[in-house]
Amino acid sequence: MDVAESRHLKGSVYFYRLTRKFIDEKDNIPQDAKQVMYYSLAIGHHLGIVDCLSAAMVCTGPEYLEWISALDTESEAYRKMKGFLMFGEITIYPEHINMLALAFDAIDANAQSVKSRELTVGFIEVLTAIYNEPTMYLMIRGG
Repeated sequence: MDVAESRHLKGSVYFYRLTRKFIDEKDNIPQDAKQVMYYSLAIGHHLGIVDCLSAAMVCTGPEYLEWISALDTESEAYRKMKGFLMFGEITIYPEHINMLALAFDAIDANAQSVKSRELTVGFIEVLTAIYNEPTMYLMIRGG
């Protein structure tokens, strides 16, 4: 696939950051079922949870492509970020933050456009927030 021809580059690219979670209790859930749901939450499963995402950053498709093009195209970071071009959405979890932060931090800021520098700085800030709060994640999605 020629990444420059991805249909996901035609619109905007949003970086959605998890801001909070809440339990969807609009239905009358029996007490026994609630206990299972709460136990599932305690062990890390997200049954009945609604994630609230807010846009932390936004760019155009071509700006996204320019930004990730500064990465080594053979790197795991590039493959992860290129996933957006193929699927129109990627999710970044705590297990990705070290690899991505190191890769984007290694880019020479003087070789980047103003928008790419803004994206790098903002992206590393969100990765830092995920590091500090591991239940948080980032979703990059076209819109």
